[in-house]
Amino acid sequence: MAPPEGNVPEAVTPSPIHFYKMTGSGNDFVVLDGRDTSPEDWPVERIRRVCARRTGVGADGLVILSPAGPDRASMLFFNADGSRGAMCGNAALCATRLASRLGMISGDEMELATDAGTFATKCVGAASGYGAQLNLPDFDVPTALSGIDPAPGEQGGKAWFTTVSVPHLVVLVDDLEAVDLDTRGADLRSHPAAGPDGANANFVSAAGSGGGRPPSAWSMRTYERGVEGETLACGTGAVAVAATLALLGEAALPVELYTRSGLVLTVELRLDGTRATEVWLGGEGRLVYEGELRSEE
Repeated sequence: MAPPEGNVPEAVTPSPIHFYKMTGSGNDFVVLDGRDTSPEDWPVERIRRVCARRTGVGADGLVILSPAGPDRASMLFFNADGSRGAMCGNAALCATRLASRLGMISGDEMELATDAGTFATKCVGAASGYGAQLNLPDFDVPTALSGIDPAPGEQGGKAWFTTVSVPHLVVLVDDLEAVDLDTRGADLRSHPAAGPDGANANFVSAAGSGGGRPPSAWSMRTYERGVEGETLACGTGAVAVAATLALLGEAALPVELYTRSGLVLTVELRLDGTRATEVWLGGEGRLVYEGELRSEE
């Protein structure tokens, strides 16, 4: 039965949600202010829709950033496929810069709480800039995995494994451009030797001196689980790569790594027996634009 005339309730239109589109060397994210939303508002399908490249905002992941005490913030990270991720280095650099911009911290240094632990982070450079650094916890030095047959162009016949908050495989190759990343990356990402949850697959080679790069430079490409494809940068992957190169005597620390975006991630660490310590990742946390997500998103 239709409601009596004059008593028709007005439709309630939910308020749009403000978002920040950010990039860390090409690794991009939709970041939300946790004071305006909560994880319960973001089921898997909604995250996938927002992160979709052609029909949504487009991103490698979604972040919910919230104040968590004096000079402390929390970062909840979701991959583009909607799965919860324990940690993402470039997302942490972006979160650090945005927390400062939004007044969640009072200075340049903070603690960032994630599902993988709490990390010291800091803004570097001018207040109006976007440089940031992240202090990652100690981790086991990379070890060579058995059971992975090398593909043509892969050096040493080995894939190296370590966990830098999330698991990573590192493969040295002769020619980074010759790697069929969609095929070989997907194969290594889910290889049984990498464990039941798989690992990000990082490929690295000498960058040469083109484009103003020094002869000692290295370049990397990453196939990321959760994105299930190549991303333009991977922060924790860069740390895994730097540790592998240092362990093999291929590069001196600190290591600068050219990502697929052409931008540089800098890794400082110390190899101490079987552990990598004093780990710092440096890169960018750049705000690209702001916008509003409508309720149907």
